[in-house]
Amino acid sequence: MKLSKIVYIALIALIVLPLDAVGLPNISAPVALLCGLVFAFVLDMPCPKFNKKTSKYLLQVAVVCLGFNMNLQESLRSGADGMMFTVVSVIGVMAMGVLFGYWLHINRKTAYLISSGTAICGGSAIAAVGPVLKADSDEMAVSLGVIFILNSIALFIFPPIGHMLDMTQTQFGTWAAIAIHDTSSVVGAGEVYGEVALQTATLIKLTRALWIIPLALATMFIFRDRTGKISIPWFIFLFVLAMVINTYLPLPEAFVKTMVWIARRGMVVTLFMIGASLSLGMIRNVGVRPLLLAVALWIVISLSSLAVVEATIV
Repeated sequence: MKLSKIVYIALIALIVLPLDAVGLPNISAPVALLCGLVFAFVLDMPCPKFNKKTSKYLLQVAVVCLGFNMNLQESLRSGADGMMFTVVSVIGVMAMGVLFGYWLHINRKTAYLISSGTAICGGSAIAAVGPVLKADSDEMAVSLGVIFILNSIALFIFPPIGHMLDMTQTQFGTWAAIAIHDTSSVVGAGEVYGEVALQTATLIKLTRALWIIPLALATMFIFRDRTGKISIPWFIFLFVLAMVINTYLPLPEAFVKTMVWIARRGMVVTLFMIGASLSLGMIRNVGVRPLLLAVALWIVISLSSLAVVEATIV
């Protein structure tokens, strides 16, 4: 067995182990992502297809399990303000992204994909919209690469910024859901900040992810191609169902604790796998102009959402 495969399996096992049972801290989301990044830069990924597919479905399972620890009515109240801002921010980021992309002379489809990933939910939005506008492999790779790089950075810098600004958990959860690209890092950052931040961030981010459907429909008309296939994030409806069950049915405490454990450990393993997917080749292939576009959009959405959150949410 290759050394990279042995290390890969050993790291996943270490992340899953309940180290708190023996008095040691469990591996946190940022540490797991960092381990994945170090692994990617030092060793070759031994099973890229398995890693990509498993991280996708493990993230979905973790999110659904998290719903069993959330009250539907309380979650809707805490996330209402963020949902209202979502409408404005999604449309605004898409418009600015296309305009900035034109100014920077970036391929039209690449600019559209980067804007979609920034506006909605990172790689999931790009993966859903890409086939609709018939983006080629290079356009998909550049868009996913640049969004992934910024998404990884966000998990490390957002919680410290939140503490520095003395944000409440509801404020931080709302801000993270709007300003961080992928659901994985949104949930990871929320978990680091606190339980309320985690629940608020998850709810708003998944609500935001549903914009994949109208965006895909709009993409068909913009690019004059109505034959594309729309990918619907069905797991979000299972997440809502889990919240409904937890809200209106008396679930055993042991069951809820088990679901929470699966959600938290599953999310941490997901972040490790995502980190392990990055490579120096991916970074080199991104290019300066697509990175400039992604950074510009990220700064706009981060600062504007921060201002709105601090002004309207307590």
